[in-house]
Amino acid sequence: MSNVELAPAERAELLRRLVAGELPDSRGRFGPFGGRYAPETLITALERLTEGVQRYLRDPAFQSELAAELKDWVGRPTALSHAPTLSRRWGVEVYLKREDLAHTGAHKINNALGQALLAKRFGAKRVIAETGAGQHGVATAAACARVGIPCIVYMGAVDVLRQAPNVERMVQFGAEVVPVKSGDKTLRAAIDEAFRDWVADPAGSYYLLGSALGPHPYPLLVRELQAVIGREARAQFIERTGGLPDAVFACVGGGSNAIGLFHPLAGDASVALIGIEAGGRSNKLGDNAATLATGRPGVLHGTCSLLLQDADGQVQETHSVSAGLDYPGVGPEHALLQAIGRASYGSATDDEALEALRECCASEGILPAIESAHALAGAKRWARNNAGKKILIGMSGRGDKDMPTLSQVFGGARKILAEAGHD
Repeated sequence: MSNVELAPAERAELLRRLVAGELPDSRGRFGPFGGRYAPETLITALERLTEGVQRYLRDPAFQSELAAELKDWVGRPTALSHAPTLSRRWGVEVYLKREDLAHTGAHKINNALGQALLAKRFGAKRVIAETGAGQHGVATAAACARVGIPCIVYMGAVDVLRQAPNVERMVQFGAEVVPVKSGDKTLRAAIDEAFRDWVADPAGSYYLLGSALGPHPYPLLVRELQAVIGREARAQFIERTGGLPDAVFACVGGGSNAIGLFHPLAGDASVALIGIEAGGRSNKLGDNAATLATGRPGVLHGTCSLLLQDADGQVQETHSVSAGLDYPGVGPEHALLQAIGRASYGSATDDEALEALRECCASEGILPAIESAHALAGAKRWARNNAGKKILIGMSGRGDKDMPTLSQVFGGARKILAEAGHD
């Protein structure tokens, strides 16, 4: 848990300001977290982006274009699906917010489309992006193709291997995909390389950041573009059940899908907000990506938040079977939600997530992303002591992208190929 201690009155005031739309403040701070820590060469670009966010997020013409594209191209609103078999097995009523049904297969398209439309208005000559699981890269490539801007996507070499289907999709959408062979060769390294590229050309390039982190105004911008998830889910749940869920679950890496689901529900005191991080192989530092459980405050990729660090303050490499959760930090709004007690965070191990994935497939005919399966695992654990409750789980993406990993772990296709005489 965070070692940031806040007095009860301060916690209450920060929650009030968050719900009222007063956070982040003008400096990009979510209480003790957030801010803007960036090279001088990027300050002008960040200030320009901040001005654009303030202007366009309130501009009826921009919002009308975004809403039309979300409806006609992305396929919003996404469904709220009751999960009858999981409900019977777990003893709670389970509902899934189906971001896996959005165009390109995950929630990432909400943010990528919105930022691509901003980039077009800014007159950017190209878009730079990073990706871990590949879903943000795919969404960015598709959105840039839609608005007519070239894009380059940086992706860790480890993730290129385990997310090969998404690499091919990015290429088909016309993106240039650059494998990053430095550092840990995962999402952290990809972000580092994307920032270096942006520093070299801040005027002509637009950096389309994929998660609710980075220097101000990115945590605000990404949250606002992803909050469509929570607004839809809240209205759908009330229409379907006559009330609000008792608990809401979402997987947390950098935290964009979770903050998009949580933020519109933060003012509903009766709703428990529960994020599930990657527990990896063990609790040992370097074996997981459970930042909110064991992280300490620090600065990474332009923002102050909780980070996985050693005793000397060195940010550590992480492990998760899910490429999208394999990151040593977390968005500053999640750090705040934990510090003020509005949200709680747990973790699921690789094995627990894979087991939950198989159960969801066999029970509901839905193949979730491994990232989303962490939320399923956390929800199942919670259900054991909360019989009869109503829960909402964010299905952040579909698992097609994970087939190389699933095939390696479970070997189903290999067995059938062997039976058919194919070595």
